[in-house]
Amino acid sequence: MKIEILGTGCKRCDQLYENALTASASFGPNADIRVEKNSDINYFTQMGVFMTPGLVINGEVISVGKVLAADDIQKKIRERR
Repeated sequence: MKIEILGTGCKRCDQLYENALTASASFGPNADIRVEKNSDINYFTQMGVFMTPGLVINGEVISVGKVLAADDIQKKIRERR
């Protein structure tokens, strides 16, 4: 599973990234979940994300402009496994 945090490096983007790391770690080391930051504005627009931070799971935009808590991200991961 691939989780992308779309953002330009602002505090909210960094917080969403940390929350995504926490959420993915709760599934254990064998869960095969990668969390990546992406700061390419052209990619944001391609994905339809015009407000950061953006959360993308396996190519699907999950949230835009929000800092989801780790628990909320865990739920989103479970829904897509």
